[in-house]
Amino acid sequence: MSKLIIGASRGIGLEAVRQLRERGDTVIAAVRSATPELEATGAEIREGVDVTRHESLFGLAEALSGRALEWVLVVSGVMRGQRLGELDAEAVAGIREQFETNALGPLMAAEALAPRLAEGGKLGIVTSRMGSIADNTSGNSYGYRMSKAAVNMAAASLAYDLQPRGIAVGLLHPGWVRTDMTGHNGLIDPPESAAALIERMDHIGMADSGRFWHAPNREILPW
Repeated sequence: MSKLIIGASRGIGLEAVRQLRERGDTVIAAVRSATPELEATGAEIREGVDVTRHESLFGLAEALSGRALEWVLVVSGVMRGQRLGELDAEAVAGIREQFETNALGPLMAAEALAPRLAEGGKLGIVTSRMGSIADNTSGNSYGYRMSKAAVNMAAASLAYDLQPRGIAVGLLHPGWVRTDMTGHNGLIDPPESAAALIERMDHIGMADSGRFWHAPNREILPW
């Protein structure tokens, strides 16, 4: 069976594809546009997939008709900064963009692709500890925090809804990773983060479904 990574053109997603391919897994990489780095992995590439264009997700599902997926891992995400006192029209548009990509995108990916998951398969959503209400000790980042809290709730519901088919849902914080999204600030690099995500996806089971994990530390995060 194949593992599907959505948002695989760069950063953590690209590195996850690379590592899975190196260990011999069959991988489908869903992206808006392929990159030479992704093509070099030898993964099966599906272009034109954008989590904010829901028809592209259903098109991907149709293209994979008849194929059973072992995993679907949604990595796609955006980060825009908003601060209190600066919430103008541009900032509000950025908040909406983050909800579309970070919250609604993974939910619609699940809607489109859950039927392609094999019985006992796994759905992973890359989130952030910045979506934790209990862990918020610094404020600001309104759109990013709110959108990640929303996708956390979606994943908790998906865990219940997919339980009858034995599909486990992993809600995974990848660590503070040095990528384009973070301006290359952070504590770890994409290879370490991707390895942690893969390890969690390998081991997550129904007893863990719907839990909010710090993947590199293997810790359960507070809501």
